[in-house]
Amino acid sequence: MRLAARMLQTLALCACAVAVAQTAERPVLKPGDRWTFAVWYTVPTAEPSRTWQITSVAADAIEGTENGERLRLTADLNVLASPRERHSNPNALRFPLEVGRTWQYADEWYFAGTGGNGTIDGSVEVVAFERVSVPAGAFEAFRLVRKDKVGGRSPKGSLYDAEIVTTYWYAPAARAVVKSESRNPYIGPVNVELVGHFPAK
Repeated sequence: MRLAARMLQTLALCACAVAVAQTAERPVLKPGDRWTFAVWYTVPTAEPSRTWQITSVAADAIEGTENGERLRLTADLNVLASPRERHSNPNALRFPLEVGRTWQYADEWYFAGTGGNGTIDGSVEVVAFERVSVPAGAFEAFRLVRKDKVGGRSPKGSLYDAEIVTTYWYAPAARAVVKSESRNPYIGPVNVELVGHFPAK
């Protein structure tokens, strides 16, 4: 009886640990926090080409730099403005995260690379909690899938009308999306992986 009771207690503790691990609250960032990422398209690389560094943290937004230029994030770590793009209501992450959670959102976007702009009707699902390996190491992470119905217009007048599917992994230990795989019919596959993360001292 005692052995059975101990086994039940152990199983209960394990179940609680898993439940805690599969819920992620909004992370706390500090000025000086820094991450480096490798960005690649068809040929994998671990060479960092994107660096984020936090310079200030407020209740409604986080300021920093991306490769030395202005970066602005929401409190949930979504990109409002970077050298690459601007968004009115980005929602790739919405804390707390837990497997099975879903949400929808509407966004307006501007892409600096082409000067194009438009709208997004997006949906996100947290589909799993699993181990993922990237150049920075192995992390326990939430796997999310985002489906964006994208519409808009380029400066030359051509129309954007497509669905972009992005799979990405948020790791609480890194306080960041450590891996992202996007399939964009206009620019092809885009992959981003964490190379290093350096908490503020």
